[in-house]
This record gives sequence, C-alpha cells and structure tokens, in this order.
Amino acid sequence: MSFETGPYLKAAVFCEKALREADGVLSLIRLVDRLTVSARGPGAPDAMPKTPYNITAVIMLTSGAARGRQEIKIETENPSGIRKQSVSATVQMEGEDRGANIVFDMHLTFEMEGLYWFHVYLDNTLLTKMPFRVMYARVSTGTEAPPSGS
Repeated sequence: MSFETGPYLKAAVFCEKALREADGVLSLIRLVDRLTVSARGPGAPDAMPKTPYNITAVIMLTSGAARGRQEIKIETENPSGIRKQSVSATVQMEGEDRGANIVFDMHLTFEMEGLYWFHVYLDNTLLTKMPFRVMYARVSTGTEAPPSGS
C-alpha cells in the first residue's frame, strides 16, 4: 500500500481525554508523550513497579483517493523490543476531504521505564510510529543516625 494518494495522516497523538462535541468536532485535552512514575520513602524500590495508566490515542485520517472499509490497529513495543497488539478498529474512507477520527481509550500497564513505541498500521501497512517515554523517579529516604554524644 502506498499513501501517495491517500489516506493521509492528519494527526497521531496521545492525550488525557478526547471530547467529541455534538457537532462532531473533536477536542483533544492535554497532549502527552511522557509519564514520570515516582516512589518515595525508605522502602522505595530500585526498579520501577508495574504502573497501570489510562491514555487516549487519537489517529486522524483524511481519505484522499482512499475509499471503503479499512482496519487500523496499534501495536505496542516496550523498551526491550517486545511487541503486542493493543487495539484495533475498522474505519470507513469516503474519499476526497472526508476522513476519520479514531479515538482509542487504552488501559496500559507499564512494566519498565524507557521508550515505548506505538506502531500504527492501516490494513497491515505501517502508517506511523508514536513514541511515549516512561521515566522512574526514586527518592529513598533512610533513617537518620542519632547525633553522637560529646
């Protein structure tokens, strides 16, 4: 598949929320591309604990010459290179300037820090990749030693 005549990628972003207004207009709230996981205290683990996280992926397409039903899917690649399919949907391309806005509410669990890649496919052809960085901030506080007597 060649994307020279469409469909065209208008946007591929992560956000905290996508609102579809009554007139069909889409509003994207708080675009994000990174998450900082924090742990504090004397028992703060050295490695990042498994972290559940809800995020919204929005893919916006314009048809161009494309017509008909097509499948869009997102595959997640963790920092160690392991991939798995996360979500998929079917979209209808109507041609010309008509398009499709696909909103995926994703419920993820990040198991390690690092750079995650979200591969976006249209009918099994790579359309784009979306990066998402997970960072771990550990603040370990030990107990203070009592002052020595003089």
